[in-house]
Amino acid sequence: MEVAAVTPVRPEPGTGHDHPLAPVVRRDLDVARVKKDFPLLERVVHGKRLVYLDSASSSQKPLAVLDTMDRYYTTTHANVHRGVYQIAQEATELYESARAKVARFVGAGDPGEIVFTKNVTEAINLVAYSWGRHNLGPGDVVVTSELEHHADFVPWLQLREEKGAELRILRLRPDGTLDLDNLDQVLDGAKLLAITAASNVLGTLPPLRRLVDAAHDAGALVLVDAAQYVPHQSADVRQIGADFLGFTGHKMLGPTGIGVLWARRELLEDMPPFLTGGEMIRDVRFDGFTTNDVPWKFEAGTPPIAEAVGLGAAVDYLEALDMGAVREHERALTAYAIEALKARYGSALVVHGPPQPEPRAGIVSFTYKDVHAHDLSQVLDEAGVCVRAGHHCAKPLMRYLGVSATARASFYIYNDEADVDALVDAIGQSDTLFG
Repeated sequence: MEVAAVTPVRPEPGTGHDHPLAPVVRRDLDVARVKKDFPLLERVVHGKRLVYLDSASSSQKPLAVLDTMDRYYTTTHANVHRGVYQIAQEATELYESARAKVARFVGAGDPGEIVFTKNVTEAINLVAYSWGRHNLGPGDVVVTSELEHHADFVPWLQLREEKGAELRILRLRPDGTLDLDNLDQVLDGAKLLAITAASNVLGTLPPLRRLVDAAHDAGALVLVDAAQYVPHQSADVRQIGADFLGFTGHKMLGPTGIGVLWARRELLEDMPPFLTGGEMIRDVRFDGFTTNDVPWKFEAGTPPIAEAVGLGAAVDYLEALDMGAVREHERALTAYAIEALKARYGSALVVHGPPQPEPRAGIVSFTYKDVHAHDLSQVLDEAGVCVRAGHHCAKPLMRYLGVSATARASFYIYNDEADVDALVDAIGQSDTLFG
């Protein structure tokens, strides 16, 4: 894949990339060239060009990823870590090379701290079942927030029922940011803070480092749901400072069926296995068993080999673009979208979440008049525009917003202002149907 030449510039203070060790970032992204790498975007639906604005749900896949997976299946496929014949060794090398790429992508110095899972939901559940069930008891406190996806709520609700743990919630301000005025009080006595790095509904970007430092000061570990963060901006687990961090391959140009849990090695060493069977075993006897080393201790059975290889190719693609450029592109496009929606529809359209592109990810959830989000999504589909409609697996947040559902447009590297214009134009078409 070729990437257009870009001009390096120093990060501006306050952009989130002004850490003294932050690299020079490139702000220009040649979207027209990027689009050519995504064959699905060439589709025509309902006689209209496809405008895909649902990457927060699942991103499209570039040819580099599709070709890499096809090449693996047609030239190399064999089970990993088991065969001594050549293609089995090649498959193992590709699988472990993908692990090393992912580790580098998120700043993990040790590839052994990268556990491949099915998705970030499984990664969070792994922590809840393995670490949580062996470290939490009656009265032990888990803190989470009103922003969370169900994947970062329900496991802790289960532990509350099964173990008697206490669940505390960081609440929201009216602008969609977290209310941290009583942060120390909420964290007092906590054993775990489970927090999103970017809301999948509001796009809110919580102040991660402040939250992590406060949790550690209170003696708690920190789990970060980075599903909407890692695909969109530079992520360094050491600088974030968390103890666990999970993300999903299919939201970052990779295939479905592959996710990642990063955790500090000493925690993984102490945690019991999540699933049992092949691969995670070193020895089995009638009187017990011995587990494999980490990370394979948590990868029972035949792993998602082709999917991991595809994720490695997605990492290569994103690194070639530069994550600083990706973040700047999405920030600018989100600002353009918010302003365009306000200018066209005024108070008839409500954009939920932070009113400015900072602190906000490339996600815009909105409601329009009294049109239900599902009806609005169908109208947009007729115009070729794909958005998500529903509660976005965040029902507690929907209750806070006072709505049953929102329409959500989410942007990525292959979206541009023309896509936003198509969205803005299509929304008004609902007036002819719903008044």
